[in-house]
Amino acid sequence: MGFFNFFKRDISEEEFQEQQKVKRGLEKTRTGFFQSIVNTLTNAQIDDDLYDQLEEQLILADVGPACAVRLVDELHDEVEEKHLKTGQEALDALRGIICQELTPRYPMDLDGKPAVILVIGVNGVGKTTTIAKLAGLYKKQGRRVMLAAGDTFRAAASEQLELWAERAGVPLVQAGMGADPAAVIFDAVKSANARGYDMVIADTAGRLHNKKGLMDELSKISRSVKKASPEASLEVLLVLDAITGQNAISQAEEFCKAANATGVVLTKLDGTPRGGCAVSVWENLGLPIRFIGVGEKIDDLMEFDAQTFVESLLPESALQKDEKKRKGRAKHDRLRRQQQRGQAEGIAPHSGTHGP
Repeated sequence: MGFFNFFKRDISEEEFQEQQKVKRGLEKTRTGFFQSIVNTLTNAQIDDDLYDQLEEQLILADVGPACAVRLVDELHDEVEEKHLKTGQEALDALRGIICQELTPRYPMDLDGKPAVILVIGVNGVGKTTTIAKLAGLYKKQGRRVMLAAGDTFRAAASEQLELWAERAGVPLVQAGMGADPAAVIFDAVKSANARGYDMVIADTAGRLHNKKGLMDELSKISRSVKKASPEASLEVLLVLDAITGQNAISQAEEFCKAANATGVVLTKLDGTPRGGCAVSVWENLGLPIRFIGVGEKIDDLMEFDAQTFVESLLPESALQKDEKKRKGRAKHDRLRRQQQRGQAEGIAPHSGTHGP
């Protein structure tokens, strides 16, 4: 496993601002146990005690016991394979391992006509606001987005989505209380094709993870999407509340299997020190993280970038920054001395030549 080139990317001003937003959103997680991990590894000796301490800190950071053990085992193997000597080298290796763990193995399928995103999750995880934020994000990218109010079992759900659709400036297809969700989404996909919209984002009824009938309902919705448009693509995004950490992931396992989800949206990361749960999403659910929520504003849903996430969780320590500044000053002084010598050597041959 190779090292990732952390802290050295050439990025645009917009990308820099997005990185800063993620960094601010992960502040509670970063300043908790992950800062302890950085402090522990920086300038430490690599030995068995260090591995034990790291494993304990990863578990406390809500990575989960099984994932923590595996990450430490992978780090041990990389230290041996690459003959790493210092704690700083081990920290850089750990960043690369976690980044590899979090990097999606495949892209989202949004090439359909239209691209349909079905958003699922239990009530209270931020599903409705996530839908609106997705609409705002894709609208900003130039897509024509339509929403579908598929949660017809809760009156407030449709009202909330209508309010958010207005804020995002996108149309909403909805029906009365108790209407068939599959029929609502069928109408939305048909309408999108007829009116030239290339994306439909659909809400669904919140279900507790242990309720029956979820699989049948979502299968029916999937069939209705294909019936409305055989060329449609379908992504099913499972929304998880980061505030509940590993509990959210364990509760989502059965829900995820029933729903046939294709990706995860991790919300409310700005409100919790338990953002480490993100590291074990792939191991526990077999799903990539596609988006993270780092605030309440409509533009506070970010497309997930593993490297930015890891840089925010495991930032450079103060000692690292001071060492880089010291090396930078030393290099500057060395170049200045070389320049001064060059100038002196260029002047020397001409000295004393003004004679009779």
